[in-house]
Amino acid sequence: VDKALEDALARTGWTGQPAVWEQDGTTWVAFGAYDKAVHFLDGDTGEQLLDDFPTNDIIKGSVTRDPDGWLEREVEIRRSRFLTYLGRVEDEAQAREMVAVLRRRHHDARHVCSAFVLGPARDRMRSSDDGEPAGTAGVPMLEALLQRETAPGRTDLTDVCAVVVRWFGGIKLGAGGLVRAYSDSVSGALDAAPLRTRSRLALLAVEAPHTDAGRWENELRAAGVSVLEASYGAAGVRLTVGVPDTEEARAVFAARLADVTAGAGHAERIGEDWVDHE
Repeated sequence: VDKALEDALARTGWTGQPAVWEQDGTTWVAFGAYDKAVHFLDGDTGEQLLDDFPTNDIIKGSVTRDPDGWLEREVEIRRSRFLTYLGRVEDEAQAREMVAVLRRRHHDARHVCSAFVLGPARDRMRSSDDGEPAGTAGVPMLEALLQRETAPGRTDLTDVCAVVVRWFGGIKLGAGGLVRAYSDSVSGALDAAPLRTRSRLALLAVEAPHTDAGRWENELRAAGVSVLEASYGAAGVRLTVGVPDTEEARAVFAARLADVTAGAGHAERIGEDWVDHE
């Protein structure tokens, strides 16, 4: 094995015995990284063969937690560094602030790509390629979040922002390689992330007369209903309650409301919210 090949292997951190063979006038050298990916080098020049590797060649990786509490995972893929952050966010402003903080922190990086999913219904989502070819970074990151199973057959991960910071290592990955690199970076970080189970609440508004509002609120609380807010206005009082967002729970609440208000109270759905479970 000549000096060029030795240098090429040394750059990858590989110290084992590679496989070498001749094919079509080229000396092929193959070696495996710790993740069982296979890499191919030209035995004469040390140059990498195959523009788009058939496997995801992660050379090294680590998972930590940064001072802001975001999970942080770094991998090296064909000499490019991919540093992934995952953070819980409650709204779009928090997600954008997370991206802005990381962009300032890593101002020397070539790309700071991002994706986030928000809301109980997962109906707010955004992604950014940040200069990578269209559709090769942000969308694969977003798909990794949307397709993550939190339980067998259940894909409901939400209120999360993923940011992948990339430092270019001099070797182009190709469109397919970029898609895999960004998707796998987020998926790998999710594998290491602790998930918190949350229950969805239906938020319901009940309009009450001033003369009855106090009694209605007290009796609803006594019946085990979660009264979240009482808003007083000129025309009356709006009681906002949270009910587990299932058909059975909503039916039980409707019966309790009818009983407490002697049929005078009516509930209008105004939104959804989450309750965390430790």
